[in-house]
Amino acid sequence: MVRPDMTGNCGRPAVPDTGRMHPLATMVERTKIKDIARVAGVSTATVSRALGGSARVTEATRERVHEAARKLNYRRNVRARNLRIQKSMAVLLVVRNMSNPFYLDIFKGAEAIARAAGYVVLMGNTEDDSAREIEYFDMLRDGQADGMILMTGNLPVDHQVLDGETGMAPIVVALEAIENCSLPLVEIDNHAASKAAVQHLLDLGHRRIGHIAGPVPEVLGQLRLDGFRAAMAEAGLSAPPSHEAVGDYSIQSGRRCCRAIFASPEPPTALFVANDEMAFGAIGELRDMGLRVPQDISVIGFDDLFVSDSFSPPLTTIRQPSVEIGQKTMTVLLDILDGRLQSRDICQMPTRLVVRGSTAPCRTG
Repeated sequence: MVRPDMTGNCGRPAVPDTGRMHPLATMVERTKIKDIARVAGVSTATVSRALGGSARVTEATRERVHEAARKLNYRRNVRARNLRIQKSMAVLLVVRNMSNPFYLDIFKGAEAIARAAGYVVLMGNTEDDSAREIEYFDMLRDGQADGMILMTGNLPVDHQVLDGETGMAPIVVALEAIENCSLPLVEIDNHAASKAAVQHLLDLGHRRIGHIAGPVPEVLGQLRLDGFRAAMAEAGLSAPPSHEAVGDYSIQSGRRCCRAIFASPEPPTALFVANDEMAFGAIGELRDMGLRVPQDISVIGFDDLFVSDSFSPPLTTIRQPSVEIGQKTMTVLLDILDGRLQSRDICQMPTRLVVRGSTAPCRTG
């Protein structure tokens, strides 16, 4: 049996007194509001107001309080605050595939706005799995998150239970519009942007143009497919069924769809691809077939990922303002959480064509 020694350390050597505070002591003896008040020479109520950003505190007092908080290494007790206000102070950004780098800039923009408002952003990855989608909605129902930015193009069947007795469900849909959905939406004009992409190829003299679409009949994939067909029709052209293929936005599906399209007897001289990742896959497949981009085949994508400019060749694409989309979407969500938005809001963000080295004039008749 180990007998306690005179120090009460149960036989272990006493921690030498080095004059420095033991790390465990800093965990136990957490700086309190009253400590900051004592150092700053103000009341505890003034400290609370200053740290909370209240306009009732003068700038000089606010600076004195924050300086005292820094000296004392003060950190807010977030768990206690959240219990008091009955909020998690977290929001979910739910995407279909986290490996797509397009979502990173959306997250960056959303996180900047959320952080300024005291929220953290958690990214959820569904991998197009409906069971995983429901898990994230359950987190919202259970109070593990206060709101959600949804970028999957889908809603669970029972999503209506998220509507409260008053106000709106704390969900904003970003980019991937959902059919018959009454939630606020931040989007781009996919139909017009797709027509602009095809018009660029038409202006280069291409007449046989193929399209690798996103998932249809999902709204996003369908709008870009419709824009492609509308631009061709306005030019007095139409693409045969063999010049269209449906992918899932992944590099692998870009390769697969490209193989299918170029197996046709009279393949296209240009491809409009519904996102940059599938365009990367298509260009890789064209190279494997011995075809050069853009000398033999022109390729245009959609999104303008941060790697599109450094791809070989640099990818001509439709640019979406992804950071700004994240900022706008989070702003709308915070308006819902603060009760400032009571009806559906649709915000359309601008796009533009970015011409790079993957498109060139058509060399064949």
